[in-house]
Amino acid sequence: MSHFTLYPIGGDNYLLVALAAAVLLALLFVGPVRDARLNPRRRRLLVAIRLAVILLVIAAMLRPTLVYTKTTRQPATLVILVDRSRSMTVPDEVDGRTRWEAQLRALDDAREALVNLDKDFEIKAYAFDATAEPVEVKAGQLKLDEKPEGRQTAIGSVLDDVLQQEAGKRLLGVLLLSDGAQRAYPPRDMLPQVAASRLRPLGLPLYAFRFGKSQGLGQARDIAVKDLADAQRVFVKNQLPITGQLRVDGYVNRPLSVRLLFETSPGKMEVVDQKNVSATSDGQIIPIDFAYVPETTGEFKVTLEAVAQSGELVATNNQLSTFVDVLAGGLNVLYLEGAYRQEIGYLRRALDASPDIDVDYFFINPRHKETKPADLPQRFEPGKYTVYVLGDIDSSVFTPEEMGALAEAVNRGAGLIMLGGYHSFGPGGYAGTPLANLLPVEMQSNERQPLDGQERGDRHWQGELKMRPSPQGVGHFAMMLAGNSQENQTAWAQLPALEGANRFHAIKPAGVVLAEAGPNRPLLVSQTYGAGRVLAFAGDSTWRWQMLGFEEAHKRFWRQIILWLARKDESLEGTVWIKLRQRRFSPGQRVEFTAGAQDAQNQPVKDAAFTAEVVRPDGATEPLPLVQGQEQMAGSYLETLEPGDYTIRVTATKGQTALGTARTRFLVSDQDLELDNAAADATVLDNLAETTGGKSMAPEELPGLIERLSQQTEMLEIQTETKRSLWDTWPFFFAFVALLSIEWFFRKRWGLV
Repeated sequence: MSHFTLYPIGGDNYLLVALAAAVLLALLFVGPVRDARLNPRRRRLLVAIRLAVILLVIAAMLRPTLVYTKTTRQPATLVILVDRSRSMTVPDEVDGRTRWEAQLRALDDAREALVNLDKDFEIKAYAFDATAEPVEVKAGQLKLDEKPEGRQTAIGSVLDDVLQQEAGKRLLGVLLLSDGAQRAYPPRDMLPQVAASRLRPLGLPLYAFRFGKSQGLGQARDIAVKDLADAQRVFVKNQLPITGQLRVDGYVNRPLSVRLLFETSPGKMEVVDQKNVSATSDGQIIPIDFAYVPETTGEFKVTLEAVAQSGELVATNNQLSTFVDVLAGGLNVLYLEGAYRQEIGYLRRALDASPDIDVDYFFINPRHKETKPADLPQRFEPGKYTVYVLGDIDSSVFTPEEMGALAEAVNRGAGLIMLGGYHSFGPGGYAGTPLANLLPVEMQSNERQPLDGQERGDRHWQGELKMRPSPQGVGHFAMMLAGNSQENQTAWAQLPALEGANRFHAIKPAGVVLAEAGPNRPLLVSQTYGAGRVLAFAGDSTWRWQMLGFEEAHKRFWRQIILWLARKDESLEGTVWIKLRQRRFSPGQRVEFTAGAQDAQNQPVKDAAFTAEVVRPDGATEPLPLVQGQEQMAGSYLETLEPGDYTIRVTATKGQTALGTARTRFLVSDQDLELDNAAADATVLDNLAETTGGKSMAPEELPGLIERLSQQTEMLEIQTETKRSLWDTWPFFFAFVALLSIEWFFRKRWGLV
């Protein structure tokens, strides 16, 4: 297409051209028009020549130009993404077809439209799961696999990958055919919305086509064990509680068998308990609980398993496993309190810091007896607990029979410590009770402090009390805060003072004062009773030690108190340890752990060197790097895609001395990510389409969309203009020069110049 246009000089100033034309025309009357030597014919000839020159000048000032306009279509690409993950095998489409079959049918229906589009544009097709793989497109047909086998659906990462691969090209759009549910492990778990947000600024619409239902058949007939919880450690011959959840779909009102399996020897799992459950509705979550008493020490695998049912599409989610450490010589502590005070929290944290001390804590309000555990008598049975801790709890909480049972438990070897408080010892009414015989201090009935009466100051030391070892307690195990006597004395001298304490009426002849706040101010008194050990501690404010910066001394003191009461002071050994935050991981999940070594006093071994390695399920080993922390080492492991049991081994040395080796296992679950919950997710597809300016559509709309994309190409058309000026060409110049030359020639010949 072409057209003629003018570009007058002076910025399209036609007035300037008109003035110039007027001046030039006026000049026609100068010269030959008034020369008497010219006859009329010659005068008309010269006027005609000059008029032609003037017209050429005016034409040059108007700058006539011929403009040619050409429209060209730019090349463009249509990207098609086809989901080939295992969730596409779910048969929840019309007539029982799988999502994959419905997807193939939709593409086949669009075959003719693809052929037409392929005439003018490029088609790039990809089949994707965790990654995108190019697919050949021939005669409008995509050369796809017969069956989808992908174990992940990484929609976000795939969109990002394809966007980078097709960078620099013009895109008609992106067609996404999928069930819409992203199921991916790190590092392929980029959110689809993040990738889609990068498409819109580029003007690239995404058109989503969903296959499958939000409640697919893969989920509708399935039994899955969920959320297995267990204690990661338990002491030998103690009860191990194991709880979990069972999700039931499609097997309503049918007996379902659930089993507990325990590792009886390396690699051998044995059924140790079993029960039947039943669901009353689809999707019901049924709580499952078992209890098992390990008879030997070590690390054991525990599995909660639902027996597979006929018709289940996937059975890998029918069981969950974890590991439990069964500890030898573990200490069970029962801590009873009757008054809220600061000491409680600090004391509990100090004991919880020791992995071999397990504390059961109960608060019993003496004014509300219903707060007392119903099974308290059973907790006083001999052998139930290693150590008993009685805080500021009034004797009225207990029946004489319960106190008698507690005294008998101590007589048979349990340890007991009573802590200071307004209702401890004599003020608590323990004079004349079965506990009066085993406590190492004398108590009188007139010391009794009524529950609702005014506090008796004469039964308590007031103000600050500097606690220190007595002459008998300087070298006692419970009082050793440092390695030698001199360092121990220094450590005690640095500790903050206590805030008051109980004033004991007298010390029994068999009692040994281990700590005091000066002459005749005993604070910690010991005594043996039968096979057990007993301590009377007048203080209740050791929390000040931790509060004012002496946390390690606080933890060490209370650990040693419990160990001495449990008669563990002569059988301690240094150990190398490993701690995992959890024992069960999903494929691709990071495993983080800490490791260290401690001496017999539970103190970190200084200057120890550590090496670590992981043993994979196939038996191969890999070294693990460790990072030095303040008192421990930290490590992590990332290569967890292979399901199975892994073992971490940590070896510690100090100089040429081997400190030992610790081992612990963790499990990477054999999870069928695609079929565990194969529900489609239309919300994701709708959101992606809306974010990019595209549209979420039904599969049968695919051919029509492709036809529209092939026709709506205005955005791909580019118009280019070619200008050809007519006033600055050689012919124009020659005509101008020729006219001037002819005029000069005639004037010369006629004697006018």
